[in-house]
Amino acid sequence: MKPSRPNQRCRAFTLVELLVVIVILAVLAAMLLPANSGSHRKAVAMRIACVNNLKQIGLAYRLWGPYQTGDYPMQYSISTGYGIKELVQNGNAYVSYLTLSNLVTPKILICPADANRIAAVSFSTGFGNQNVSYFVGVDASEQYPQRILSGDDNFEIGGFPVKSGLLEFSTNAPIAWSIARHRYSGNILLADGSVQITSSNSLHQWLLPQTDLATNRFAIP
Repeated sequence: MKPSRPNQRCRAFTLVELLVVIVILAVLAAMLLPANSGSHRKAVAMRIACVNNLKQIGLAYRLWGPYQTGDYPMQYSISTGYGIKELVQNGNAYVSYLTLSNLVTPKILICPADANRIAAVSFSTGFGNQNVSYFVGVDASEQYPQRILSGDDNFEIGGFPVKSGLLEFSTNAPIAWSIARHRYSGNILLADGSVQITSSNSLHQWLLPQTDLATNRFAIP
C-alpha cells in the first residue's frame, strides 16, 4: 500500500524571491542606519561638550585658588569673607559656582545632554540650582589631586535618582549613573583638573577608592 501524500506541497523560495527579500532588507537597513548614525554622533558631540565644560570649570577653580588662598572655596569658612564651606556642606551646590562668576559663564554650567535645566542669563538674575548640571565635591582640595571636584549629577542609588541637597555615601554604596544624559555613564572632574569619562563600574573599581575618603560628600544641585 502506497503512503498517502498531503494535498498541499511545501514550496521553497525561488532564487528571484530570495533576492527580492534581500533587497527589501537592505533598503530598510539603509533607511534606518542614517538615523541611528546621526543620533550616535549627536550623543558623542554632547559628551565632548560636557567634558569641555568641566575642564573650564576645573581651570576656574584652580585660578580662584592661587588668587585667593591656594585652595578651593569649599575649604574655607564664610567668616573669611570668601569661603563657602558651611553653605556647601548643607548641600547648596550653586553657591560654589557663584564664587567663579568672574571666571566662567553660566552657559558652561549646563551639560548639553541635560534636558531638565536651562542656562542662566547671568549670575546676578535668579541664578540657582536650576541653572546647574554639575555637583560639587564638598571635600575636594588641591592638596588631594585624586578627590572628586565636580561632575554630572545624574546619579542613582539602589535604582532611585538622588535628590537635590547634600549626598553622603560610603565608597561601597550602590551608586550608579542613570540612563539620563550619557546613558549609564558620566563625566567626573578631579581636583587635579583632569576629566574622566566613567561607567558605573569604573566609579566603584578605581575612582571612588582613590579619593581616600570613607564617606564621599557631594552637593547635588
